[in-house]
Amino acid sequence: MRWKMDSFADGAHRLAAQLGRWSDGDGPLYRKLADALRRAVADGVLAAGERLPSERALAAALAVSRTTVVAAYDELRAAGLLRSRQGSGTRVSGHTRPAPTDGYAPGGSARALYQRLIDGPGDLVSLACVTTEAIPPVPDIIRETADRRLAELLAETGYHPRGLPELREAVADHYTGLGLPTSPDQIVVTTGVQQAVAFVCDLYLYRGSAALIESPSFAGCLDSLRAAGADLLTVPVDEEGADVARMRRIMRERRPDLVYLMPTYHNPTGVLMSAARRRQVAELAAEYGVPVFEDGAYTGLRAPREPPPIAAFAPPGAEVITAASVGKTAWAGLRIGWLRAPAATAERISRRKAITDLGSPLLDQAVAARLVRCWPQLAAARSALLAERMAVLEERLRERLPEWCWRRPDGGAALWVRLPDGTDARVFAQVALRHGVEVVPGSVMAPCGDHDSSFRLTFSHPVDTIAVLVDRLARAWEDLRRHGPVEDYAPRVVV
Repeated sequence: MRWKMDSFADGAHRLAAQLGRWSDGDGPLYRKLADALRRAVADGVLAAGERLPSERALAAALAVSRTTVVAAYDELRAAGLLRSRQGSGTRVSGHTRPAPTDGYAPGGSARALYQRLIDGPGDLVSLACVTTEAIPPVPDIIRETADRRLAELLAETGYHPRGLPELREAVADHYTGLGLPTSPDQIVVTTGVQQAVAFVCDLYLYRGSAALIESPSFAGCLDSLRAAGADLLTVPVDEEGADVARMRRIMRERRPDLVYLMPTYHNPTGVLMSAARRRQVAELAAEYGVPVFEDGAYTGLRAPREPPPIAAFAPPGAEVITAASVGKTAWAGLRIGWLRAPAATAERISRRKAITDLGSPLLDQAVAARLVRCWPQLAAARSALLAERMAVLEERLRERLPEWCWRRPDGGAALWVRLPDGTDARVFAQVALRHGVEVVPGSVMAPCGDHDSSFRLTFSHPVDTIAVLVDRLARAWEDLRRHGPVEDYAPRVVV
């Protein structure tokens, strides 16, 4: 299958993604590419003896001329970092040793995206993450919580693996109000939804297991599922959510160990799964005895009416775990999330939480408890802000890039854009990078290669940034359409 990246072309695109912002700065492209490959070797992204893509394949993936890659490879061969042999291609020298690392294993489709959080965006407009600045009344709630609760919290031991009781009670009441009766012993507080995903993967998945997911899906969670050793089984998404008929066929043919879905504003399409689909998913979970994880982290722009979580439709015996956070609605800097599960499952997950970090920060949890209590007001404020920004983005796209297509999302914070004429979004991403925009191509979010012409275009940025963003995208698109790959003078290195 294409998502396994067995072909030389897929290997070249994978390396291109891992090189990240290689074309930043001044100087000829071949020199910047050579420097990026040096860093990849030093960081362990490229191991000693590993075969590099051919010059032609890497040039296509990076949207540069073949001459650029030839010159970069020549420079690294001259430095002894690469070696070439007839019939075996170009490989990293066996004498090369990576710099000492902290044990982090490079790789994964989301690696380059998270690396940008570490490096900082600089002048780059990054579409890798949905950024959510704090909105009123978040600053006031933080100050008031510190003033009223600090002395009491300082007297605590600091260890609450399940979560601060008042936050668990607030979350339980929140779900009960949505039509999903919940008690505090069903809630485990996590450091964002990403940690909840990691715990669920650890609980249900193992090498050779199977996880059923939507395609496209969120790259970070795809990496978590793969890291757990799971094979990915995919179903498409239509205007009502995941294709339940396809899901039933897959469950009948190969019962998965876990179903991972984003029913409330699917990332990246923004689709809101209908109540009928949610009921069907819950019934399938009960019929086949397959646990379902519903990721509710991707909120922001909201539909007027939302159906209850999938767990609200679950018949007796169905195991559905529901996760969410305050990040996308209140403030991304408050890294507090939670999961709701059957009490016995919550108990097992809380043990993993205790082993991992003993519990999330107490002051942050106290702030989150107050935010959850005023969730409807926060959600309405965030939705209004994002609706304004989406309107600006759509207007500018229609003016500057009228041939691009997208479906207006039901909610969330991004458009799922499809490029015309089957243009590979991975190639466009490389051109856009040289114009100061980081694009997340569909191949990173769709493991089966069925969305290679699409990419996620976030609209959580301020309005003035959106204007800059569209201008840069338009110039990148014009370059790609008129000139194709960027030509670069690259003299041959004489050894």
